[in-house]
Amino acid sequence: MFETRSSNRVFDGKVVRLRIDSVVMPDGGVADREVVEHDLAVAVLALDDEQRVTLIEQYRHPLGRRIWELPAGLMDVPGESALLAAQRELAEEVGLLADRWDVLVDLTVSPGFTTESVRVYLARELTEIDRPGEIVHEEADLRTVRVPLPDAVRAVLAGDIVNGAAVSGILATELVLRTGVVPRSDTAWTSGPALEAQPRPDLGRDLRW
Repeated sequence: MFETRSSNRVFDGKVVRLRIDSVVMPDGGVADREVVEHDLAVAVLALDDEQRVTLIEQYRHPLGRRIWELPAGLMDVPGESALLAAQRELAEEVGLLADRWDVLVDLTVSPGFTTESVRVYLARELTEIDRPGEIVHEEADLRTVRVPLPDAVRAVLAGDIVNGAAVSGILATELVLRTGVVPRSDTAWTSGPALEAQPRPDLGRDLRW
């Protein structure tokens, strides 16, 4: 069931690749599924000592407008771990270092058609630095603000913050601070097809609400 009979790559771009898989369905029929392959990514909710969230406003061409996001980027440096990528992006985009790092959530962004997955970190004990390297393209137009966490939560619920990693990171951070839930320490991270080999949780049995 769900056996891939054939796979045909039809586009290979700088950021995404597109393939069409022919997949055997439970009823025995075969259906084509378009799959957008995308590199893993990281995002960082940087929380300062005053419980303020660092947000960036960035132009996103597919939407044709600027939206509020967390510092984030692709894991596109060979051999770089998720944590190192997050630390690099935090420094490059907003000029911050952090001494304390925890994993908030792992996201599969839109599993109906893309392999894109994002790990969201909580970064604390911040230090300001100069942004390293040359600042080009959309990043040259970034607007950075620090927003009290309750205001960020209200902005999520009002629909003013819609980026998936930002929504998840803000709400997860609010839960961590309000309930005392301990975030995960950083672990090796795989996503997409690699997860097929791992046991899937039985929500009724494995989760305790």
